[in-house]
Amino acid sequence: MNPLVGIRIAVILFVVAILQVSAFSSVAIGGGGPDVLLVTLVSIGLLRGAVTGAVTGFIAGLIVDVATLGTLGLTSLLLTITGYWVGRYGETTGQDRSYAPLLATVVATISVGFGGYVVQAMLGEPVSARAILDAFPATLVWNAVLAYPVFRLVRRFVGPSERGDRTREVTVLV
Repeated sequence: MNPLVGIRIAVILFVVAILQVSAFSSVAIGGGGPDVLLVTLVSIGLLRGAVTGAVTGFIAGLIVDVATLGTLGLTSLLLTITGYWVGRYGETTGQDRSYAPLLATVVATISVGFGGYVVQAMLGEPVSARAILDAFPATLVWNAVLAYPVFRLVRRFVGPSERGDRTREVTVLV
């Protein structure tokens, strides 16, 4: 990967993570707010691949965990898995598909929402299914609405990965 692209990704990631923690987390229209950091991570994963998606997810999660003084590593775990999955989807099935940003954003929002609930419950932290389910539909709609604009903006700054870096198909070994 070009070092300038890495710097651009780092700057975008840092700015969006700080905006997510400071501004977007307090927005609650319709019961929930947008997760712009997740939508940005989905865009970076689709454009740059699984490894970049996983690394970006880990760093984004670490920034959020440190900034919110939450359980260190919880958001990192969820966003690392999500970044890898979205990147892998972008490298294979979702490659050059017009619906890929929307589909990946919806699935990532569902996965991170319920994955966070499950991990917090496994850690013994008090979690409320009602609070999560009340905010979830609005967050899902917000993220779906923001999927294409954020994807286009990230693509403008980061650009797609070079074709030689991407896997063309999945081979099943039996």
